Formats: sequence, C-alpha cells, structure tokens
Amino acid sequence: MLIFAHIPAIFRVLIVFVLVVVCIRKKMSLGNAFMLGAVSMSILFGLKPVAMLKSIVFSVMDPKTLSIAAIVSLILVLSNSMELVGQMQRLLGNFQGLVSNPRLNLIIFPALIGLLPMPGGAVFSAPMVKELGSNSKLTPPQLSFVNYWFRHIWEHWWPLYPGILLTTVITGINLLTIMMIMCPFTLIAVGLGYRALEGPDDLFRDNQSNQRASIWPFIKELVPVLIVIVPGLGIGLVLSAIFPFFAVPKETGLMLALCAAIVWVWHQNATPKDQILKLLITPRLLRMIYMIAAILVFKGILTDSNAAVAVSRELVKLHIPLVLIAVTLPFLVGLSGGIVIAFVGSALPILLPLITSQGEAQFLPAYTMLILSSGFAGVMLSPLHLCFLLSNEYFNTPMSSVYRHLWLPCLVLLGVSILYFYILHGLY
Repeated sequence: MLIFAHIPAIFRVLIVFVLVVVCIRKKMSLGNAFMLGAVSMSILFGLKPVAMLKSIVFSVMDPKTLSIAAIVSLILVLSNSMELVGQMQRLLGNFQGLVSNPRLNLIIFPALIGLLPMPGGAVFSAPMVKELGSNSKLTPPQLSFVNYWFRHIWEHWWPLYPGILLTTVITGINLLTIMMIMCPFTLIAVGLGYRALEGPDDLFRDNQSNQRASIWPFIKELVPVLIVIVPGLGIGLVLSAIFPFFAVPKETGLMLALCAAIVWVWHQNATPKDQILKLLITPRLLRMIYMIAAILVFKGILTDSNAAVAVSRELVKLHIPLVLIAVTLPFLVGLSGGIVIAFVGSALPILLPLITSQGEAQFLPAYTMLILSSGFAGVMLSPLHLCFLLSNEYFNTPMSSVYRHLWLPCLVLLGVSILYFYILHGLY
C-alpha cells in the first residue's frame, strides 16, 4: 500500500484532481467523479481498505453531512415547486412595470431568477432578457453576458447556494459570518456588470408605459423566498438560545423555513398530490444528495489519509506564498470544472491545514473569502459552466464574443478580493 510513497504528495493529489476534472469533462456525474477521486486518493496515500470504508461511513453519517444534504434537497424541492406551478413566471410577470428604468429592468430579471439556485437557470431568464433587450440596441453577446452575469451575482454569499453551505461545513465558520464578509461582492458584481449596458443615450428606446404596476402582486409571489430568508436565518439562533443544554444545529432554522415555504407554495397553488409525490422522488433529488455525500467523503479521505497535511508540508518547504496558493488553486479548479461546489469540496480541504500550519488560523475568514472569490472567478470564466453554455446557445452567439465582456469584470473581481483580503487580514 506504500508503493506510491516515493511520489511527492503534491503530484499524487494533482493526479487525483486531474482524474476528477477529466471525469467531469467526460460528463460523469459529480457524485461518481468525487467518489472515484476519494478511492484513488486512498490508494495513492496508502489508506487501507478498512480505514477507507470507515472514513466513508463516518463522512456520510456525520450530522453536518446529513443536514446539508437535507437543506440542498429542500432548496431543490422549493425551486422545482415554484417552477412547476408557474409561480416563478408570475413573480417575474408581476415585476414588470415596477421599475421604469429599462437598464434596471433588464438586469433585475436574471437576478431574481438567481435567488433560487437552479441547474442551468440562466436559460430560464433568457427569454425575458431577450424580450426586454429587443427594445434596445444591445448585441446578442451583450445580452448573453447580462443574462449570465446577473444570474450569478448572489452566489458569493446567498445561503440557498450549496457552495456557501458546504463552505460552512468544511471551515466551521458561522453562516452569518460568511454572508457578512462575502455580501459586498454582490454590489461590486452589479457595478461591473452594469458596464455592459453603458453606451449612447439612445441605446434603449423609450417605450415604457407611464402606468405603474402595483407592488403587492409581486410581494405575494415572493413570499416563499421571504419565508426562507427572514425567519430561516434566525430560528436556529433562537432555538440555541432557548435550549442552551441541547446541541441544536443552527441549520435547523433554515430547514424549518424551507419546509414552511414549500408547504406555502403547495397550499397556495393547490398542487395535486401526484405532482407533489413526483417532486419528492425525482432522480435529480437523489443525485443531488449523492453528490453532497460524495464531496464530503472526498474531504474526509483527504483528511484521514493525511494527504492534506502532506501537501501542506511540501508547499511550506517550497516557500510559495500562502496568498498565491489561496488564489491560484481554487481559481484553476473552478476554471477546470465550472462548478462552485467542486472547487469548494476539493480546494478548501487542502488549503485549511496549510493555513493552520503557517500560523494563520485566526485569519481563516479572510482566507475563506479569498478562496471563494478566486474560485468563483474561475467558475464564471469556465467554458464548462452550464449556464454559460446555455445562455450563449439561446442568444446564438459564440463564446469568444461573450468573453470580450466577461474577462475584465472577473479580473477586477479577483483584484478586489486580494485587496479586500489584506484589509480583512489587518482587521483580524
């Protein structure tokens, strides 16, 4: 089992990373790709079969694994329910007329879609963007960029995204802390994306109606999202305060709020029981649960095989600046895989012991911000990102034309995150 011991740990982990990325590129499911990566990691680092099985079982049965699997599943059920009963379409329809500025109208539609994570969700907002864009002189590459970019402005911190939830599990940092640190990136992303709409005064033709729509129909359709966000982030804290002698997971509040939002959607739309059953037993739901479990198994094997520690030691010996590693590794993994949860599940477990070994543990929130923002920039630039592919296909525009609008905002976002890191580093 020690036949690979002579190979540097960095190369062994790199072999596993390449294997996982190749599997993803070959359209293997994320769950299978990470599970294969976990088994390969065990073999390369001499973890015996019994120890490997033990690590897998403990990773799957860990309360954090079960809670995040439950939360992600509930998010998917809520998103699918709102889409099935037409509530998402009504939400967007009732928004029309609330904002008179045509530029804001154009960017808010994909942003609203982005509040609920949906695989390939950019194609859902694309028809609305195309319809609003028909009243402008924006080119198809610009419209594709707007649709793609503003669909993802929340992903840095929005608690319904699996990547953020997985980050709290791996790092142990409180969800509210991560949200507070990361939320400025949404404002920056909005400002950077708005540049794509800059141009002559007649870029948008003024055909807006003088009639203003009522806000209440829009608020009514937004209730499920409000149920999740407003009480969902506080119930867990309240329960912990009321029952201090019981270990009440802070995720409990989010799970209860998600259940309440789902029931609200079903009740308000009189959803038939057969459709509800179909939503609950969909294979997509099972694949999502399996994916979460596989990523956390991969993280567990990284720890139990001492792979993460070995890589950390070698990187320290090479005297590579920690900040450079924290930027480069997640960026490359994000660029290669095109999925946020992939770089979170693979890069973070490698970087955490490295941060600790260099005496930087007290700055973990700052490093987490840098890792997330760097990986996100890589994901947004990835040619494998499903939303990117679908948006370009819908607007019938080549990838290269959209990259002309995309690369600079991503580069600026990366530069801002490095500057922000040193500010946070100084504050902590």
